[in-house]
Amino acid sequence: MKLQDRVAVVTGAASGMGKAIAKLYAQEGAKVVVADLNVEGAKTVVNEIESQGGTATAVKVNVAELKDIENMIDTAVKEYGTLDILVNNAGIMDSMEPVGEITDEKWDLLFDINTKGVMRATRKALPIFLEKQRGVIINTASTGGLNGAHAGVAYTASKHAVIGITKNTGFMYAQKGIRCNAIAPGGVETNIGSTMKNINEFGVSRTKLAQSVMPRGGKPEDIAQVALFLASDDASFVNGAVIIADAGWTAAF
Repeated sequence: MKLQDRVAVVTGAASGMGKAIAKLYAQEGAKVVVADLNVEGAKTVVNEIESQGGTATAVKVNVAELKDIENMIDTAVKEYGTLDILVNNAGIMDSMEPVGEITDEKWDLLFDINTKGVMRATRKALPIFLEKQRGVIINTASTGGLNGAHAGVAYTASKHAVIGITKNTGFMYAQKGIRCNAIAPGGVETNIGSTMKNINEFGVSRTKLAQSVMPRGGKPEDIAQVALFLASDDASFVNGAVIIADAGWTAAF
């Protein structure tokens, strides 16, 4: 049990990578707050965890809302007494719009969810971690946060920003017992595509160039294994890092 008796919050945990992370953490002994806007889906994940002998609670969270994020962290402390691991996984895609076709409204939405939500949750968790002189933050970035041909401009910029937050936070609090790392998944089979509306044909035509060399798609469980490593003491010397998990896709360029 690599996470025995630790308390973890996982956002976007009703499906996809977040669900896989929450379930694996629970299997490894963690008490998990399953946070998602889809609270019924979150409750289903909790039921699955509990049916396997794990401990979890569901909380409805829109990561674009400050009050929801604060309630999420407060719930972890109220239910389990503390917080040890924060996984900022929730995110949405753009519709492949290039900069010439993105609207202010779409830009703001992507940054509120993908970037500001990460900052706010981290900010809320830090006093707990600082008091304990121990804590782990894991941010779900993307290979789109390292390259320019995997999504539209808003998603790409938002995930580049997440990587900047990760590196800065890892460095700033390195002597406080706090580690902050990011995972940069490649193409993973999740339902994030459901957040894409009115796909931009020009943007898609450009991103197909990079997608054509993708070796294979990943499973949410593949990413969960990386998140388990980063949360565990096995990764005690890993901080401010971005772990690429893409089957070698971005090694090509």
